[in-house]
Amino acid sequence: MPTAKTIANEPRDSSNIALSMKLPRRADFEKALIRQYAKAIKLSQTAGHQVSFRVVVDPQAGAQTISVVEEEPLPHQDAFPVEAVPEPDEELQAALAAARERGRRRVAEILAEDDMLSAEAFADLLGVSRVTVNTKRQNGQVLGLDGAKRGFRFPSWQLDRDGRPYAVLPNLHEALGGAWAVYRFLVTPHGTLDGQTGLDALKRGQDDEVIAAAEGVARGDFR
Repeated sequence: MPTAKTIANEPRDSSNIALSMKLPRRADFEKALIRQYAKAIKLSQTAGHQVSFRVVVDPQAGAQTISVVEEEPLPHQDAFPVEAVPEPDEELQAALAAARERGRRRVAEILAEDDMLSAEAFADLLGVSRVTVNTKRQNGQVLGLDGAKRGFRFPSWQLDRDGRPYAVLPNLHEALGGAWAVYRFLVTPHGTLDGQTGLDALKRGQDDEVIAAAEGVARGDFR
């Protein structure tokens, strides 16, 4: 028959509470293991902090000991307690909603510009199929900007003098992590490019400098 015991020589005011069982038979041990596991889950939920679940096998006694030990949080765990974040007040919620709406309007304005082509128009410009254009977009070989209503739009200015997409576009996608980030990089002046936009530098054949500048932006450099 299984017998229960508590840890010997443990002070009554200890923060650890151990429930151990010696079970000589494997079947009894497996059943007790499941029961004690359930107790550990319940104890951790009730206590609100972690609970250790221990199994000790004693080869000489031919028995196993299962212990559920309640543990007080370690001192470092409460060094920086997480404070409850209240719901934003109505004024802040309104400001956030207005900012999101401005962002949506700005995206719509950008995608409506004359140099933003549909996939079909951009495919015709390249002399390839729409499927090829979408494959190149997915691979970062061309820049395609997503809009909620207008679908993907492809800037015509991403083509070099030979009518091919700039060769560094895959590098820019890899460094910056997204099409809109690449777009912002290409249309924004950068100190590391002597005040040029990324696109202006590409037009001047400064591919290496453009890649280095993009990697600096990705690292958070401010120069």
